[in-house]
Amino acid sequence: MSQSNRVIFYFALVAILFLLEGLTNFWIFTGSWDTSVSILNMALVSAVMALGVNLQWGYAGLFNVGIMGFTALGGLAVVITSMQPVGEAWEAGGARVLAGLLIGALTIGLTIMLRTKLPKGNARAVFTIVVLVGGFFIYRSVFDPGVEAIEAVNPSVAGYLGGLGLPVLLSWPVGGLLAAGAAWIIGKTALGLRSDYLAIATLGIAEIIVAVIKNEGWLSRGAKNVNGLPRPVPNPVDLQADPAFIEAAANFGLGPVEASTLYIKLGYALLFTAVLVIVLILAQLARHSPWGRMMRAIRDNETAARAMGKNVTARHLQIFILGSAICGIAGAMMTTLDGQLVPTTYNPLRFTFLIWVMVIVGGSGNNIGSLLGAFLIWWLYVKVEPMGQWLAQISTAGLDPNNWFAVRMTDAAPHMRLFTMGLILLLVLRFNPRGLVPEK
Repeated sequence: MSQSNRVIFYFALVAILFLLEGLTNFWIFTGSWDTSVSILNMALVSAVMALGVNLQWGYAGLFNVGIMGFTALGGLAVVITSMQPVGEAWEAGGARVLAGLLIGALTIGLTIMLRTKLPKGNARAVFTIVVLVGGFFIYRSVFDPGVEAIEAVNPSVAGYLGGLGLPVLLSWPVGGLLAAGAAWIIGKTALGLRSDYLAIATLGIAEIIVAVIKNEGWLSRGAKNVNGLPRPVPNPVDLQADPAFIEAAANFGLGPVEASTLYIKLGYALLFTAVLVIVLILAQLARHSPWGRMMRAIRDNETAARAMGKNVTARHLQIFILGSAICGIAGAMMTTLDGQLVPTTYNPLRFTFLIWVMVIVGGSGNNIGSLLGAFLIWWLYVKVEPMGQWLAQISTAGLDPNNWFAVRMTDAAPHMRLFTMGLILLLVLRFNPRGLVPEK
């Protein structure tokens, strides 16, 4: 089978799975279009993330295991951009927090300048320690009282500064910019590391980013979450009160609640599809451009690329920033879909390992393969748990519920998701290591 026919076959298979989810109430299928579109929306967001990772790994061979951190920054961008500012919090400690952050930035900048201007020796070491230690204590003396004052303002519903009150769709490119800025800082310090050490460094930095978002309540409310994020689609209550919408829903045999939920999810699907198409077109144009050929040449043989006069470090930093920005956009999209920022949900399994499985199974280096992997793996990720429950029911039929085998199978059903993802990855790496749709 040719590669083009293989692509058509695989995508047709995935489309059938989504159609069966909406049409058929049998086996693991729910027969609910609401569920089918919900899975589709998260698959679209995951596909955008997969394209960002494929840009870094498939084009340049950069092993970034910090996807979770850039996704979290995208989610934070939604809060900073679209939530209304909390006036009382700004009055209580906003100025002190900003002053503290400015002092911290000046301390770091002064330290860098000293280490650049002064010659190596004991004097430079002493000045560096004095500036860092002194700046740290000044920073904490200004910053901490401001944070305490902000978090004391109506902590049950506020306790943070809020955002800028801008349209929520603006938060998507802002999420990309925020992730790109963090990627520049990380890349400047970590891209000189070998691939395995780069993976460890990016994973550790991602954990630091998530820890900051979890614990800095003045910024993101921490574990108390930020609820009620603005929507780029109509409010369901408004739709259910609209006589024209109720009449249109009745023509399709749907009630107001069911129709409004489906309408909103389809609205998100259209927005996410538009973003995915734009990112895919740009990624394909980049891949087939001289820049893309240069990046693949660097990936295949860095030594030869350096010998040809290419600045490998600069190009790695460039593509690391681009891929991370795409992950930040996807993180903002996902938080907008959820309608809330829940920092405790960011974990490496969902936001790093699973995205890597999508890229590897689909075919690293091939953007179309990454899309296929995203849709297929996310559908399986959602449906494997019902499969496990069905398997437990079939294998324990006729047994006493207290039988050790029945108890074991029932307890193991929720863990089928992790087992299946690992099994799929191993099988693909063993029998088709270049993925379902390999790079040409």
